[in-house]
Amino acid sequence: MLIKSYSKINLSLKVNYKLKNGLHEIQSFYCWINLFDKIKIRKIKNYEDKISFNGPFKKFVKLKNNSILNLLEELRKLKLISDYYKITVTKNIPVFGGLGGGTSNAAFILKYLLKNKFKNNLLKKLESTVGSDLRLFFKKQGFLKKLGKLVELKNKQTFYFLLTQPNIKCSTKKVYSKVKKFSKKEHLDGKLIKSRDKFTDYLSKSRNDLQFIVEKKYPLIKKILTDIKKMEGCSFSRITGSGSVCYGLFKNQIKAKKALNNLKIKYPKFWLSLAKTV
Repeated sequence: MLIKSYSKINLSLKVNYKLKNGLHEIQSFYCWINLFDKIKIRKIKNYEDKISFNGPFKKFVKLKNNSILNLLEELRKLKLISDYYKITVTKNIPVFGGLGGGTSNAAFILKYLLKNKFKNNLLKKLESTVGSDLRLFFKKQGFLKKLGKLVELKNKQTFYFLLTQPNIKCSTKKVYSKVKKFSKKEHLDGKLIKSRDKFTDYLSKSRNDLQFIVEKKYPLIKKILTDIKKMEGCSFSRITGSGSVCYGLFKNQIKAKKALNNLKIKYPKFWLSLAKTV
C-alpha cells in the first residue's frame, strides 16, 4: 500500500500562554500543501516493526525514536492493532522545517490502519505521544482554536507557496523555551474567511509569534523572508511553525513560479520548491 503523507503550513500562529504540562496553548490558521512523503506499508510475520527511510531528508530522521514507532507502540498498548509492519518512508518533506512531516507520517498511517474509524479521545491520547499537531492532519484547512480544538474551514481557498529552507535546523523545544510574550485569544470571524482576498488580507496582518525568536537566532532567516516578500505577487512571507522553512504566499501560480526562479538564482544551494493547497 502506498500512502501520501501531506505537509502543512501555519498561515498564522499565536502563542497564548504556557500550560502546566510544559506545552504552550496556541492558535493557528493552517492548510495542507501538496508536498508529501511517500509511505509504503505492509504486514509482516515478525514480532518487530521494520521502519526505514530514504529520500533527500532521510539522514535527519532518528531510527530508534520517531513518530511512526511511537504510534505503533501506543496502538498496541491500547490493543487497537496486533500486527507488525514493514514501513518505508521516502522523506520529501524537510525535517526541522515546521512543516509537520514526522507527525504527518504518523497521522496518515493511523488513518490507514484504523480505516478512519476512531474517536476524538484517541487523538487526545496520541497527541502526547506522537505530536501536539496531530489533529491538523485530519482536516485539509482549518483554524486551531486551542490545543485539541479544531474548526474546519468550509470555504477552502487556493493558495500557492514558494518554499525554501536554508541549512538551518530549528529545535521546536528550544524555540518555544524562548517565548516570553503572549498574544490575546483570537475569535474566528466567519466573514473574513469566505473570500480569498479578505482572508489573505487578514492573514497578511497577522503573524507567527515564534518568528521573531527564530530571526533573532538566525538573521539569515529574516533576510530570506525580506527577499521573498519583495517578489512580485507575494502577499506576505513567514515561517511555518517553529521551523526554518520560509515561505511566501501567492494567489497567482505564474508569479509564484517566477519568484521561485529568481530565488534559485539568489540562493542556489538552498532547498527550494513550489507548493499548492491540497
